[in-house]
Amino acid sequence: MRTPFDAGSPLPRLFGHRHLLWQLVRRDVAGRYRGSFGGLAWSLITPIMLLAIYLFVFGYVFNPRHAPGAVAGGIVEFGLSLFCGVLVHSMFAECLVRAPVVITSQPSYVKKIIFPLELLPLVTVCSALFHMLVALAVLLLGVSLLLRVPGVHALALPLVLAPLVLMSAGVAWLAASLGVFLRDIGQLTGLLATVLMFLSPVFYPVQALPADWRWLALVSPLTVPIEGLRDLLLHQRMPGPAALTLYWAVALALCWLGWAWFARTRKGFADVL
Repeated sequence: MRTPFDAGSPLPRLFGHRHLLWQLVRRDVAGRYRGSFGGLAWSLITPIMLLAIYLFVFGYVFNPRHAPGAVAGGIVEFGLSLFCGVLVHSMFAECLVRAPVVITSQPSYVKKIIFPLELLPLVTVCSALFHMLVALAVLLLGVSLLLRVPGVHALALPLVLAPLVLMSAGVAWLAASLGVFLRDIGQLTGLLATVLMFLSPVFYPVQALPADWRWLALVSPLTVPIEGLRDLLLHQRMPGPAALTLYWAVALALCWLGWAWFARTRKGFADVL
């Protein structure tokens, strides 16, 4: 007897369509800058400008007393710490906000029986991943020039960022499917992305929260990758193994559940569209 989540592993199907996925991602990234004078260079210019703005505005203008690194590392470390949080949140938020419309905006693909619809949410994830990697390169350069050259701990970055990609894929599959049947999901995901920005330690360290409210940040799916990125690059230390293990488990479970839900509901897409 089949259960609602008898979807199997997505890896064989995705591997078989890897070339198509690559082409779709290239088109999505290129389409974002089509017609602009700077073209793809904007993917590099934007994070550089954002980092400079964070260093100036939040460092010199506001300079919060409880900012991570405000005492030990000063303005520079606070700006880099803030950029770590924004980098992680931007990756997840882009997938969360764009996913609900990736199916409804491509009705012609839905009517093509042989087209692998599961690639459409992944295009959003891979496009967001591309921009995150460009921003990460800017962050590494900023840390090297303004603070210190990252040590061997930077080699563990995939341990922190890979689960973020898996979690984003699961959320994208789930939101894309729900967006077909419930059009209000697009409004809710935008609100959720904003809520996550303030519940997660993007602008502050977890320790800055009162003890009674610290659980709000601890239940955020972005807390571990944000704090892990700061630990590896700014504090030259490994994230806590218990938190990292739980983070991987949650990311794998969410990825599989999102895939299972999408595989189960995709047969009804054509009836709605």
